Amino acid sequence: MKKINGSHSLSDKETKPEIIYVFDALCGWCYGFSPVITRLFEEFSPHVDFLVLSGGMIKDKDIGPIKRFSFFIRKNIEKVENTTGIKFGENFIRENLNKGDGIFTSITPAKALAAFRLINPNGMIPFSCAIQKAIYYDGIRINEPEAYAKYAMEQGVDSSIFLGKMQSTEVSQIIENEFKMVAGMGVKSYPALVLHKAGEQKILVKGYKSFTDAYKLLNQALQA
Repeated sequence: MKKINGSHSLSDKETKPEIIYVFDALCGWCYGFSPVITRLFEEFSPHVDFLVLSGGMIKDKDIGPIKRFSFFIRKNIEKVENTTGIKFGENFIRENLNKGDGIFTSITPAKALAAFRLINPNGMIPFSCAIQKAIYYDGIRINEPEAYAKYAMEQGVDSSIFLGKMQSTEVSQIIENEFKMVAGMGVKSYPALVLHKAGEQKILVKGYKSFTDAYKLLNQALQA
């Protein structure tokens, strides 16, 4: 099985384990998980490879104006904030939820992640967290590719190269394959952490977990 970023093969002979973070940029619980995955990355990255995949939560016929989803989002904001400590920004509430005309789609942020991954595969965790903050705190227009360029630049990626990749046929094909790969891994909810070790994959985290709980699960699996 080859890594999405193409940096090296993921074969049975490979000795370094890999943690696959499966998220969706529109998943509120993934947004709440951002501080957790950041700490896990800091703790484990010296010894473990990290890969981030987008699940494609809102795609195809589900794509539409955010007003279609506003009741569900508003219903869950308080729960996510109280459970995780994350905060949804006033700009998101005002510019997206209240106006309701922006397009709610997982496709554009998935393309942003895929484009970034091709350029800087080692920066996937910080960038995946950055684009969720961009959506749910800064209140960017989710369906506008240019909105993501600022966050790529903050991670040291040239904006013109990033946008070129993001709008390429290559990246469109990558995310199509990526969504199929996630489904094939058996991941049905986000966030999820999958450990690839010694040629085998195992889903270790399903849904939001605190850092303490997620760390324990990962550490035990890596030590086994």
